[in-house]
Amino acid sequence: MSAYVLDTSALLAHFRQEAGGERVQAILEDDTAEVHLSAVSIAEMARCLLNLGSDRDAARSTALAYADLATSIIPVDTAVAVRAFELGSVCSGRLPLADALIAAGAGVLDAVLVHRDAHFDSIADTLLHKEMLA
Repeated sequence: MSAYVLDTSALLAHFRQEAGGERVQAILEDDTAEVHLSAVSIAEMARCLLNLGSDRDAARSTALAYADLATSIIPVDTAVAVRAFELGSVCSGRLPLADALIAAGAGVLDAVLVHRDAHFDSIADTLLHKEMLA
């Protein structure tokens, strides 16, 4: 069984039918996959949709619809917060806090972080399982 954490960038690629969206669809359709989302991604996705022109209710309902597709929602608890700090402190480049928290959730679960965000390139492959969408 494979475990994945879908980053906000992966969710947006899927929603907007952009490059990489077909891979996200395949993961969502895989009955053997555990698909997790960070609680941070729910808020981040809704905010991105709002910035792209969706109204507040549509942005909220779309983000929550994606949350319903997940096996679980990863909360920001002490373990995730400490892991986010640890990842951010050893990165080779800038890692925004939201991205650090999402990556930390994947790390705590030992799941593959599926993304389309160059910020995650600054995390060494030895510290996090990652799959960059093309």
